[in-house]
Amino acid sequence: MHLANKTFDELQPGDSAELRRLITADDIYIFAAASGNSNPMHLTDSDLDGDGTTERIAPGMFVASLISAVLGTQLPGPGTLYRRQSLDFHARAHAWEEIIVRVEVMSKADGVVRLKTEVRHASDGKLIVSGEAEVLAPTEKFDQEDAEVPGLIVRRHRHFEAILDRARPLPALPTAVVCPDDANSLGGALLAAKESIITPILVGNAEAIRAAAAEIGADLTGIEIVDVTGDIAASERACALVHEGRVAAVMKGHLHTDDLLKPMVDKALGLRVGRRFTHVFVMDVPGQPEPLFVTDAAINIAPDLPTKVDICQNAIDLALSLGMDPRVGVLSAVETVNPAIQSSIDAALLSKMADRGQITGGQVEGPLAMDNAVDMAAARTKGLKGNVAGRANILVVPGIDAGNMLAKQLAFISHAEGAGLVLGAKVPVILNSRSDSQMSRLASCAVAAIHHFAGAKK
Repeated sequence: MHLANKTFDELQPGDSAELRRLITADDIYIFAAASGNSNPMHLTDSDLDGDGTTERIAPGMFVASLISAVLGTQLPGPGTLYRRQSLDFHARAHAWEEIIVRVEVMSKADGVVRLKTEVRHASDGKLIVSGEAEVLAPTEKFDQEDAEVPGLIVRRHRHFEAILDRARPLPALPTAVVCPDDANSLGGALLAAKESIITPILVGNAEAIRAAAAEIGADLTGIEIVDVTGDIAASERACALVHEGRVAAVMKGHLHTDDLLKPMVDKALGLRVGRRFTHVFVMDVPGQPEPLFVTDAAINIAPDLPTKVDICQNAIDLALSLGMDPRVGVLSAVETVNPAIQSSIDAALLSKMADRGQITGGQVEGPLAMDNAVDMAAARTKGLKGNVAGRANILVVPGIDAGNMLAKQLAFISHAEGAGLVLGAKVPVILNSRSDSQMSRLASCAVAAIHHFAGAKK
């Protein structure tokens, strides 16, 4: 960023500068964190004043603070210090509105400069804030090309919020929740039911399920409970409910993943439909422009090439159902084929198979290292071209070790939330971890619902 100032001697009445700024929801969250102003009228889409419209009003002092941005960076610029600022508020600005901030020199004397300050809506010029600033102007010249401020990442999960908004209008997805006999698993299912994303049928030990409900103060009135003793037996009953047409999804409760999936892979009574079962983490990573898929991080330990084909295709199908443009980066330790590294060979083969139509619906490129899969600068440095390198939104990992580590690094270091889904079965299987947050559980149900109903329309 280039920063330059006008000294007191250079300033003349009538000099002006302006800034156009799109107010984002993240701006408002950052201001709330810095100022301590967590007024819900600024942070939520609630109708707190009862006028029939939702708020998300930009705080007045945030809008006014942009005046100081013009004074401090443009006119007079670096070296400027405030003495006084008057403010009159005439209207409100909201998230996702563009505003114009303008300052104009009125007079100067004895090192002090008076400026007219105003903020207007960019769309219609309507006045939001007016006032006057009195500043001490710089006396030394400043001109610098590479002045930068470190960027901030807001730990807010806007991609999951958008997914939930898409899922809520859909019919509630009938879902068999297997062994929801602890607070987390039962609470997640009931929260999704409250949001009208699923209609749960609770399958497992009825006494234990009711005890879990009592622990969290939940009312199970109107919710069907299928009393089954034993985890494997409960999973088998969930498969039967699918075959009977009573449910269109299965959700993991408080049981081991192996016990949930074992009946599903039974050739006679399970839920196989041709492809291998594969797992996808849909990750909402703060700062990323869209959800990021990590696959397979939970089921296939050391997948061979045919399994990786199914891993790619299942992930592409899910991305399409979420309205994404699937760009599959097949990861390895290097971005060139090395005969000593099997994952690089598999990646090259998957890329060529996509070119020949053996994997459809998305672009597949590999091998790619992690950096040049998701970072455009790294991809350019390595001379990688195409639409995937630097822009991958589906990451196919070499094996379960790499996938599990990557997903947990995103969760615990990058503050991502992850929705887990098993694909390749007759119905989507919602696979949550015991440590998952309520948002993760809710988003997993929403992803399953969107994927199911997208398939139903075909």
